[in-house]
Amino acid sequence: MRILSAGAAQAVVEPLIAAFKEEGLDVAAEFGAVGAMKSRLLEGAAADVIILTAALIDELIASAQVVAGSRADLGRVGTGVAVRKGTPLPDVATVDVLRGNLLAATKIVCPDPATATAGKVVMRALEGMGISEQSKSKLQFFPNGYAAMKWLAASSGQLELGITQNTEIKANNGVTYVGPLPDELQLKTVYSAGVCAQARHPEAARAFVTRLTSPANRAALLAAGYEF
Repeated sequence: MRILSAGAAQAVVEPLIAAFKEEGLDVAAEFGAVGAMKSRLLEGAAADVIILTAALIDELIASAQVVAGSRADLGRVGTGVAVRKGTPLPDVATVDVLRGNLLAATKIVCPDPATATAGKVVMRALEGMGISEQSKSKLQFFPNGYAAMKWLAASSGQLELGITQNTEIKANNGVTYVGPLPDELQLKTVYSAGVCAQARHPEAARAFVTRLTSPANRAALLAAGYEF
C-alpha cells in the first residue's frame, strides 16, 4: 500500500505505518507539502491513500481522483512558532510583540508558500503586520515544514525563528514549540484522508483511513497537535 501525505500528518501516519507493517502489510509513504502531494497524484503516482487539507481532498473527490464518501478528518492544525532547542523563547502572544521579534530575527524559516499551507499563512501574517518587505531577506523556504524544522534544529545561528504547522514543530525534538500565532494571524486547517480512486489495495486503504481517524487514535492526534 502506498500513501501520499501532507507533512502535517507525518507524526501520526508513521506510527500507524509501523503498526500495519507488524501486521504483515507492505506500506510505504511519501511526505511533503500539500500542493506537491496533490500534484504527485495528478501526475500518476501510485497511491492508495492520500492525506491533504480537507479542501484539496474535496477537490480530488469532485474530479474523481478520490473515492466519494471516503473522506475522513484527522482534525484541525494551527500554525506556530519554533526556535532551536536550548535557545531563549521569544514572546509571540500578541501581534505587536511577535512583530518586534520577527523584525529582530536574523532568519525566518518556513515551508514554501507556493505549495504549503503554512507557507501561505506566514506570508499572509507578514503582510498583515506590515513587515513583508523588511522580512524578505530573512526568509528561507523549504519543501515542507519538516525540512524547515530539521534545518532549524541543526543550525547554530542566533535569533532564528521557524514558523510552520504545529504538528511539524512538535514532532521534531531538536526544536522547541514557542506557541501559536496570535488569533488575528492564525489560520487553522482541517486535514483529511481519502482513498484514491486508482488504489491497488482499496480494502487496506479504507482500513488505514479508518484507524487513523478513529476515536481510538484521538489521543495520538491530540499529542501531535491536532484539535477537534
